[in-house]
Amino acid sequence: MVKAIVGANWGDEGKGKITDMLGETSDVIVRFQGGSNAGHTIVNNYGKFALHMLPSGVFYNHTTSIIGNGVALSIPALFKEVNEIIEKGVPAPKLLVSDRAQIVMPYHILFDECEEERLGKKSFGSTKSGIAPFYSDKFSKIGFQVSELFDEELLVEKVKRVCEMKNVILEHMYHKAPIVPEELLETLHEYRDMVAPYVCDTAAFIQDAIKAGKNILLEGQLGTLKDPDFGIYPMVTSSHTLAAYGAIGAGIPPYEIKEIIAVVKAYSSAVGAGEFVSEILDEKVADELRKRGGDGGEYGATTGRPRRMGWFDAVASKYGCRMQGATQVAFTVLDVLGYLDEIPVCVGYDIDGKVTKEFPVTSKLAKAKPVYEYLPGWKCDIRGIKKYEELPENCRKYIEFVEKEIGVKITMVSNGPGRSDIIYR
Repeated sequence: MVKAIVGANWGDEGKGKITDMLGETSDVIVRFQGGSNAGHTIVNNYGKFALHMLPSGVFYNHTTSIIGNGVALSIPALFKEVNEIIEKGVPAPKLLVSDRAQIVMPYHILFDECEEERLGKKSFGSTKSGIAPFYSDKFSKIGFQVSELFDEELLVEKVKRVCEMKNVILEHMYHKAPIVPEELLETLHEYRDMVAPYVCDTAAFIQDAIKAGKNILLEGQLGTLKDPDFGIYPMVTSSHTLAAYGAIGAGIPPYEIKEIIAVVKAYSSAVGAGEFVSEILDEKVADELRKRGGDGGEYGATTGRPRRMGWFDAVASKYGCRMQGATQVAFTVLDVLGYLDEIPVCVGYDIDGKVTKEFPVTSKLAKAKPVYEYLPGWKCDIRGIKKYEELPENCRKYIEFVEKEIGVKITMVSNGPGRSDIIYR
């Protein structure tokens, strides 16, 4: 059976924890899109980890971790991460890398930095991981597939050809030193030697696992509102963050995805620029939530940047769940809200004097003002509670209010950062 775990919001919803948790009953865990531009923070019996390339289920001996064909593969980042977890006592993961995955090249990171510098104040708030230039090259058909590392004649010719194109832009647009083809080729030989033991046809492996009745988990990166088609374009990522893309990014038929778990955060947060209707504009109030949030505060797992904070946005979350096709919801970081007397929930958008519950396109989103309902807080720490009935009444009312607004059953409530801090409904 195939399940997908995806974000319903801007990313940072706590997908890593849910993947790590559900990894226990999974055989294969697949990253199907994105690259090292976003991180999943995980707390388990080995310690605390921020994973960027590895699937979040690498902490189990029985799972196979797969880098799917849809991933922007940074080979140095992947193996740096593998070494880091092994150093902390985690058994070496069973890892497979798709022969059709494409490689984040050193110049992708360089171009990312150059473009953000050129744009100045109009920049996209990129993590400078090379993701936009990577996907741009992939669809311009000048990307490098992992399989091409093993065809020397093709590699030499392609490196020379691509460097000629890239150097025109580097020298004349960005006024930077050109790429030396021989040096790039040497780097790619190093990449080849690092990745060689893990490369295979992962789509065939996953399809065989499905036929054998194995449990497969597809792990998405970021969330609905960062999708290039259905998100807050242009302040989005460059790969599709929707569960539907899991079929493509893993190489399986779409009808095989039976369960879609959308991870929804009990309040809102976002890294980077873009429209954010329920953002808390009072910096003191935002900072209080930021410091209490997550495990050790709401700061980007990749960038360390303070996240922008907001109250729960039912309009965005309902839309996020709908576009993911969520069959159930995991509701996270609920324990963080225990300090509040009352909790605002954004239930509508006022756009030019008309209130809507439908999530609009970005140009209309820019005009939207939040319409809030205020729910009473529960004023206590809910960590450690294992049964839903034992939660304070106001806490249950908050969950049930959110569930009614988003229209999808909340089946899991996360009340702490640890793997076991979960309440099943």
